[in-house]
Amino acid sequence: MNVLITGGAGFIGSHLAERCLQEGWSVSALDDLSTGSFENVRHLKAHPGFSYTIDTVFNEPLVAELVDCCDIVFHLAAAVGVRLIVDSPVRTIETNVHGTEVVLSATAKKKKRIVIASTSEVYGKSVKVPFSEDDDLVMGPTSKGRWSYACSKALDEFLGLAYYHEKHVPVTIVRLFNTVGPRQTGRYGMVMPNFVQQALLHEPITVYGDGSQRRCFGYVRDAVEALVRTAKTEAVAGQILNIGNDQETTIAGLAHLVRARLRSRSEIVRVPYEQVYGPGFEDMFRRVPSLAKLERLIGYRPTTSLETIIDAVAADMRPRVLKVPAAEITLPPQAYKTALPTHFSQPA
Repeated sequence: MNVLITGGAGFIGSHLAERCLQEGWSVSALDDLSTGSFENVRHLKAHPGFSYTIDTVFNEPLVAELVDCCDIVFHLAAAVGVRLIVDSPVRTIETNVHGTEVVLSATAKKKKRIVIASTSEVYGKSVKVPFSEDDDLVMGPTSKGRWSYACSKALDEFLGLAYYHEKHVPVTIVRLFNTVGPRQTGRYGMVMPNFVQQALLHEPITVYGDGSQRRCFGYVRDAVEALVRTAKTEAVAGQILNIGNDQETTIAGLAHLVRARLRSRSEIVRVPYEQVYGPGFEDMFRRVPSLAKLERLIGYRPTTSLETIIDAVAADMRPRVLKVPAAEITLPPQAYKTALPTHFSQPA
């Protein structure tokens, strides 16, 4: 099978590329490197089944050409991260909505399968947990730019499902819940890599708000396994699926666990939201996925523990943060459930 991954040099996209290559599929990655990084896929460059293009999903002729050559599209290209969303709402809306429109238009011409990555953010301020795919979405006011990301991704979902119903394009929507793991950066406000880096450096671990917010963190390798199984399951066309882990922790609890796992001397400090994101910032108290539909349709349920995830993130980050030679870093055995093919060259 030939696979196109938009956002293929991103955090999730690069792991998905690896997993698809393990299946024996050919992978074409498209990324403009605005939030992704070539370093994420450098070790795949020599693989005969891997190719990459540095360009944007706004390039309609290029997207059309790449779609023509593939059997399925994983559309992951998007503006991501709370910091980026707050600072650049125009970019967020244009990238998410217009980019998805371009990719859907190309897939519609040849009726190619497409999996569109959405987000748990679309549930907005809903207090009905766990979040089920058919639940109402409760958005904040348009006067608060924080909700532009959620609204843009919800519009992506509407657009994708419209193409399914009206143009008979086999579209599947996946809502990703707080996906974390190696290669994720804290540059745009991602909490896990920020906490791990601060702990490794014995710097203050900064918890935004009072730390009582409850989240579920899913391991990136579990998420891409679910994506690959979704690609193999034709019955999910026209469906919305939550992908994540349903084990909850508070953000304060995460900070304490990171500090304990890494034997860090870091102090845990609380920083008001408005000090980081400006006045009037809103956040959700709980975000818990129902995984019943995912398990029923594709026979898979992510289960990697938070402790294992923290260990894997720390092992990936230590060489860069502490300048420790990569040869001295050992991942916990359970961090990589499926080994990379032996013909992959490893990153320097």
